[in-house]
Amino acid sequence: MKDVAARAGVGLKTVSRVVNSEPGVTPDTERRVQEAIESLGFRRNDSARVLRKGRTASIGLVLEDLADPFYGALSRAVEEVARAHGTLLINGSSAEDPDREQELALALCARRVDGLIVIPAGDDHRYLEPEIRAGIATVFVDRPAGRIDADTVLSDSFGGARAGVAHLIAHGHRRIGFIGDRPRIHTAVERLRGYRTAMADEGLAVSDSWVSLGTTAPERVRAAMLEMLTGPEPVTAVFAGNNRVTVTVVRVLAEQPRRVALVGFDDIELADLLGITVIAQDSAALGRTAAEQLFRRLDGVEEKPVRVALRTMLIPRGSGEIPPS
Repeated sequence: MKDVAARAGVGLKTVSRVVNSEPGVTPDTERRVQEAIESLGFRRNDSARVLRKGRTASIGLVLEDLADPFYGALSRAVEEVARAHGTLLINGSSAEDPDREQELALALCARRVDGLIVIPAGDDHRYLEPEIRAGIATVFVDRPAGRIDADTVLSDSFGGARAGVAHLIAHGHRRIGFIGDRPRIHTAVERLRGYRTAMADEGLAVSDSWVSLGTTAPERVRAAMLEMLTGPEPVTAVFAGNNRVTVTVVRVLAEQPRRVALVGFDDIELADLLGITVIAQDSAALGRTAAEQLFRRLDGVEEKPVRVALRTMLIPRGSGEIPPS
């Protein structure tokens, strides 16, 4: 800064005002300072700026898997909100591992991000309480925090699953399978609850052989789907609990001699061309809403933790309207 000030023939304070876009500098003076900056290759020292202002202008995002299109859209929405606030987004994937989630979240806190957005992999987030007390704003998205009160932004998993299964029932199905994610995951539990509620609404019993929770690995989903199709009470329809489950189910059903109805939770690429009926949730809206709430906290808004549930939407495209064979 001293070199810039000497080259432009101004004081250090004037250079500081130009660098930080502060008022009180004439256009001619600003031009001379900018020319000096460019000729000398000056770059602002953000580390020193952090020490002075107490903020890093960065936030962290802990998600499950950035390669998943659902989380990709969510991450992009968070990034756009952060950019509008002049803030850098740093993200990482937990791979649905609670220990890795904790390690990543605390590593971001150690780098003094101003706030965190977390898609939980675990069900106990008390490890973040010291960080939250220290001033790191935290918002949970897609799933609620475990064992702490915190801002949360969710989709209506229960209502969406209930509507999807009710749609299959309305088209004549009585033997409907459910294939979901692992039972410790909040969204999997809520979607299973929606499935069971829709069946109970119509007085329909649910066979244990029609329900399967576990990893979304293709081999696991394939085995579950084949068992439902060949058991003593084969299903005529299936509700897939998330986008990865849906993709495998579509492949399995394409190999079957009889047509089986399908509704999937989450939209997937090419679902419109393949004619797959889905319960769509807006992942970008989830990310945007969570980020906006985070910056409300960073701007000093003090209120009790809020819980926001975004609506889902049934999109009929053909697969959910197949009658029972």
